[in-house]
Amino acid sequence: MSEQPGSDPRVDSVYDRYLASLLEGERTECTSVVEGLRAGEVPLRSLYVDLFQRALYQVGDLWEQNRVSVATEHLATAITERMVALVEPGVFGGEARRRVIVVACVADEYHQLGGRMAADLFELHGWRAYFLGANTPHSSLLDLIEKTKPDLVGLSLSIYFNLPSLLAALDAVRAAHPDLPIIVGGQAFRWGGEESLRRYEGVTLVKTVDDLERIATGHGSP
Repeated sequence: MSEQPGSDPRVDSVYDRYLASLLEGERTECTSVVEGLRAGEVPLRSLYVDLFQRALYQVGDLWEQNRVSVATEHLATAITERMVALVEPGVFGGEARRRVIVVACVADEYHQLGGRMAADLFELHGWRAYFLGANTPHSSLLDLIEKTKPDLVGLSLSIYFNLPSLLAALDAVRAAHPDLPIIVGGQAFRWGGEESLRRYEGVTLVKTVDDLERIATGHGSP
């Protein structure tokens, strides 16, 4: 059985079954696994990190090694979107939310699942998250920032070659809101790009889910 340090043992016990079903495009079987974990009161955080993210990262690694096709990778992403939608209603309960974050995928970035999951994790920690989705024009991002007056902005980047779009978005937000804290993250930064962020004051690269949660809970910068 595949395990990772610190993961929920209940997720570990069904992870290989879930991953195999994901790779085969067996949405019904994936749903059965997720519903079983929810019935066992596995925390949403564990589903997002120990199951959904973990499996997608492994599928991505297999694709990079030419062991699965682009079609398989796309299907796995689409199924995971459905699994997130299945459990997502549980994210939005609880007390009134005072802190606000706007999360978006930059222009030309069509991989939105990572940003959506990041927004949901902030919701789990008591934030009001506005998620703009894929391929967000700078004008739309600035309009929502003006409307919602967020405490924080999050920008997601999955494809390294879209780095210029991220930098353009940072330029636009910084010009309009010089002091607004911004976090950025995504799989793209596995290939570099961190040095491009150093010229921006108040921009933090988030490398792990633990880093993200420290920010969400007020135990890390910004």
